[in-house]
Amino acid sequence: MKSTRHATYSLNYHIVWVSKYRNSVLVNGVADRVRDILHEIADNKGLEIIDLTVQPDHVHLFVSSPPKHAPSLLANWFKGISSRKYNHRHADHDGEKIKWARGYYAGTAGHVSSETVEKYIQRHEEDEQ
Repeated sequence: MKSTRHATYSLNYHIVWVSKYRNSVLVNGVADRVRDILHEIADNKGLEIIDLTVQPDHVHLFVSSPPKHAPSLLANWFKGISSRKYNHRHADHDGEKIKWARGYYAGTAGHVSSETVEKYIQRHEEDEQ
């Protein structure tokens, strides 16, 4: 559990996005640089990267965020800032720019299953009756 001034939370998001046309551009040093940039973004935004895998044509990011940030905002931050920073810092040297496809996948994960939450709510509902 984490907390802010007004909330206690456990929000973990699995976000996946692909390179444009699923080109295998995230290889060798490019993958390492993208990984470093994603950690930089998380640090700057006050987010915690729980796990991260950079594959040749896509990225899997498991990140913890306070409730004030929508998953769509997180995806936009990581995709937009990473491509801008990479292209600004490295595209001149490597020749290849990083371009992401338009969409992304976002899913939630926590410490309990949906079924556990439903049972918890139903038990409390029964206690009130």
